[in-house]
Amino acid sequence: MPESAPDVRRVRLALALGLALLTAVVPARGQEIDLSFLATRAEATDFEETTRYDELVGFLDVLARTSPRLHLTHFGYSTEGRALPLMVYGDVADATPEAVLATGKTRVFVMANIHAGEVCGKEAMLMLLRKLAAGYREEWADSLVLLVAPIYNADGNERVSLYHRPRQHGPVGGMGQRPNAEGYDLNRDHVKLDTPEARSLVRLMNRYDPHVVLDLHTTNGTYHAYHLTYAPPLHPNTSEAVVDLLRKDWLPEVTRAIREKYGWEYYYYGNLPWPGMDAERGWYTFDHRPRFNNNYVGLRNRIAILSEAYAYATFEERIRATLYFVEENLDFAFLHAKEIRELTALADAEPVPGKALALRAEHARSEHPVEILLGEVVEEKNPYSGAVMLRRKDVRHPEMMYEYGAFKPTETAVAPEAYLVPPELSVVIDRLDAHGVRYSRLDAGRTETVERFRIDSTHVAERPFQKHRARTLFGAYERAEATLPAGTLVVPVNQPLGRLIFTMLEPRSDDGFATWALLDDALEGAAYYPILRRPVAR
Repeated sequence: MPESAPDVRRVRLALALGLALLTAVVPARGQEIDLSFLATRAEATDFEETTRYDELVGFLDVLARTSPRLHLTHFGYSTEGRALPLMVYGDVADATPEAVLATGKTRVFVMANIHAGEVCGKEAMLMLLRKLAAGYREEWADSLVLLVAPIYNADGNERVSLYHRPRQHGPVGGMGQRPNAEGYDLNRDHVKLDTPEARSLVRLMNRYDPHVVLDLHTTNGTYHAYHLTYAPPLHPNTSEAVVDLLRKDWLPEVTRAIREKYGWEYYYYGNLPWPGMDAERGWYTFDHRPRFNNNYVGLRNRIAILSEAYAYATFEERIRATLYFVEENLDFAFLHAKEIRELTALADAEPVPGKALALRAEHARSEHPVEILLGEVVEEKNPYSGAVMLRRKDVRHPEMMYEYGAFKPTETAVAPEAYLVPPELSVVIDRLDAHGVRYSRLDAGRTETVERFRIDSTHVAERPFQKHRARTLFGAYERAEATLPAGTLVVPVNQPLGRLIFTMLEPRSDDGFATWALLDDALEGAAYYPILRRPVAR
């Protein structure tokens, strides 16, 4: 659509008009103001298009001027240097981490657009922030501080094409691309931290330390009858208390509320087996590894919820399905704010050394079959490109099947007291710093009894994935006396990030630094894995 198109002018006019009229408007407690004229590009184009980066920043700037509870800042930068906007909502002095932490309230971080073709979360968060600016659900501020990052993959958002996300039902005017500007999938970068976006995101988690993280996506795949599917953290090393709260109370309550209010069905994320997949018919979730956001957050002892709006619902329906989901999750967090803070604090304090933790895992089958609502789609054509889109039909086909919605360990190891990292392993030290891992250094050399991993063989993937050729090490630990040079890092496992540290530093971990080939230089011709373990005292 050309730049002079009337709908685009209307978006810009709304932003300019809002900036002029609302600078002096501050809603009093209990008072709502009318911001209905302030439209996103999606709304202004009858949901044919999605909001661009500059429009989004302007939209947020207008909203931040309307309410003392809205504070606009940024949490980092994209590969191409775009500031990644962050809106802070609550009774806080400003948007700084210090001001947010000083409230002592439960912090909820909502992020969208990690895949910039999955744009419903971005639009839904603009709509929610507009509602908050107008005075909606102001009681949330009594116990919550919200942190909203509506356009994480900012560079990908600007690479609009009508041919991205084939068969997804709109926006018919095009959408951004899945990866960032360098071709990285940002939802595979939470361990290796190759991108400035991922480093910015982890820096936000370290500085603001949100108790709850909602990650907003869109999914295609199996034709089902759910407007939205969701997932808690899936790694088997996640704190049981976090998983139990989500599976036994939180997500069932949100699902019930959505059904009662809107008549829509939501359920755990899943797909039927793909063609050629050697598996029984069942409902299979995705991957347990912390390269994915919700699994990474879970290993940080925080409550993580993945949201996946259904790609074959209309663009408008996907936006509303996501908005409803976020609102109900915020309601639950508001009502259980103290419990959430206490639960995450207990998870942080739980000792990790000496525990048998998973190195590798596989899907676990449910004890009994569950009812899955399958659906149907019809083909429609994008009026501008002629490409086929699929649109969900309002039908439900219940089918009983086993659910593979969780993971069980296939290999474990006992977590040590500490890891001992050679001072020359700068690639590891850099990532430990970025993740916020605590460690100390030896002031002088010393000799002590350690566990070292003897490498019997290694396998390197033939093809790269995310620009790395995955490495798998085979071998076993053995006790030895080792001389540790001055400057050696001592990384205690008994710290809040202990579960994550184990996953990143273990040689047999299926998503560690060795897996991502970050240690290839040190492993060249090596008989032993370079990172040693200080065993738990017996």
